[in-house]
Amino acid sequence: MTTDTAFQMAASNVRFGQGTTAEIGMDLRDMGVKRTLVVMDPVLVDLPTGEVVRNALRTNHIGFDVFTEVSVEPTDASFQRAAEVACEGGYDSFVAVGGGSAIDTCKAANLYASYPAEFFTYVNAPIGEGKPVPGPTKPLIAIPTTAGTGSETTGVAIFDYLEKHAKTGIAHRYLKPTLGIIDSDNTATMPAAVAASSGLDVLSHALESYTALPFDQRPKPNSPLERPAYQGTNPISDIWAIKALELMAEYLPRAYADTTDANARMNMLMASTIAGIGFGNAGVHLPHGMSYPVAGMVKSFNPNGYEVDHPIIPHGMSVILNTPAVVRFTAPSDPKRHLIAAQALGADISGVPDEAAGELLAERVIHFMKLTDMPNGLSAVGYDQTDIPALVQGTLPQHRVTKLSPIAAGEAELTQLFEDSMVIY
Repeated sequence: MTTDTAFQMAASNVRFGQGTTAEIGMDLRDMGVKRTLVVMDPVLVDLPTGEVVRNALRTNHIGFDVFTEVSVEPTDASFQRAAEVACEGGYDSFVAVGGGSAIDTCKAANLYASYPAEFFTYVNAPIGEGKPVPGPTKPLIAIPTTAGTGSETTGVAIFDYLEKHAKTGIAHRYLKPTLGIIDSDNTATMPAAVAASSGLDVLSHALESYTALPFDQRPKPNSPLERPAYQGTNPISDIWAIKALELMAEYLPRAYADTTDANARMNMLMASTIAGIGFGNAGVHLPHGMSYPVAGMVKSFNPNGYEVDHPIIPHGMSVILNTPAVVRFTAPSDPKRHLIAAQALGADISGVPDEAAGELLAERVIHFMKLTDMPNGLSAVGYDQTDIPALVQGTLPQHRVTKLSPIAAGEAELTQLFEDSMVIY
């Protein structure tokens, strides 16, 4: 097998600063658009963020409709509903306002409005056909209201596939938003529990992109056009990942402890964006791959701080519950890299032997889990030993991310990782 010799850094276009949401009307006007679909988290409609967006569009004479049928954790059904509305409306542009769920829903709506097809045409193989997006999509401006997903910087849209009780998604550079507007005013109403889960998602994104399979160990694509969006760790994404870990370590405890700490929230938004640029190119691996069935197979868990009428395991929570076990597993692939990650999270690595790298990094992850009151393992969100075979089978098809693990994980390895994640500390 011939391995790749190149990676591609797909730049993200972002505007960062307090009050920048009001500039969206100008942006759309300058793009020459006439009619846009605003995909908005329903809880935001009557909050200041929703009003600022609507006023900016009206002031600049942009016609718009507001779509609020956004699931907290999107499903194939909710994606298809948004796509249906987008196709029928004849929109020439899109605006996403909300967390990762709203932004991912908007990406899907834009894709199918730009290139209509059967739903599973673009969905990641082996669950879908994995066909590449044919070309650029319509303009999409993303306005995140949580500090975690980094979806405003990536070409990825994730959903729950209801029939299989598993998460999958669509990934292509053409899904990347035209512009991300990152405004700390929009996180002012974010509950502490949401700040915790989304903040630990930042940790996961940065940590996984930094410890992923190196880009030059991936199979060489038949054509540059087939080089995946998630290419493996590389020297440029490394810079973003480490900076994101440092910011998260400093500001997540503050943002969680005091929801009025505007400086902490601003810096967590910065961390989320920086991590998004890094993992949007390098990718994530086993913690995310394992998280998809954890979230998709939820039984009865209802997290505090989330306004939902059905059981969910928030994305950041479902990822971080697997992370300590994974870093212990992957550390032998590159102990020094795992030690550097631990250092970015606040550990003193002087004199620490290579063989202790995984445990030290796991301890730092657990430190932030405790600070943010995360459940103590998969057992605390409703799973037990009898669920492990199904969790493993739900992880195995997640090739887009699992193949980026620096150490291959088959059925036996995943079984052990899920066992080790049942109780964490």
